[in-house]
Amino acid sequence: MTVPEGLEGSLPETAGRDLLDAVVIRTACGDDEPWNAVVGELRRPWGPSPDGPAAGVLVVDAPAWSEATADEVLAAVGGDAYLDVVFLADRHTMESPAHALPALTTIREDEDHLDPVHHRELVESPEPREFRAAPAAV
Repeated sequence: MTVPEGLEGSLPETAGRDLLDAVVIRTACGDDEPWNAVVGELRRPWGPSPDGPAAGVLVVDAPAWSEATADEVLAAVGGDAYLDVVFLADRHTMESPAHALPALTTIREDEDHLDPVHHRELVESPEPREFRAAPAAV
């Protein structure tokens, strides 16, 4: 996997974040209207009350991430031991009425410590890497 220039080895925008904050990276730049809708949904308070607790979301909106692929993002955030999942605001997110964000896992299993039966199941099935979630579900 290659890392976009300037993003090698880290995700500097996440320094100092709360470890439970969701990280959402905008990779589709251009039209700000759908992006603003996504951010609005991400920042809505939790729970049934409009005065509920604030959502813990770190939004990364930097030109360096524009058009980055899922593989490039995973390569760039791979060094963060406290980041298990990263969400992208990609082209599909911006074009879809639901604005669903792909959730990418950064966790890789250490095959040296796997049960042989479990390892065989992993080898025979593709590794699940991503699914899409509505902004309110992030």
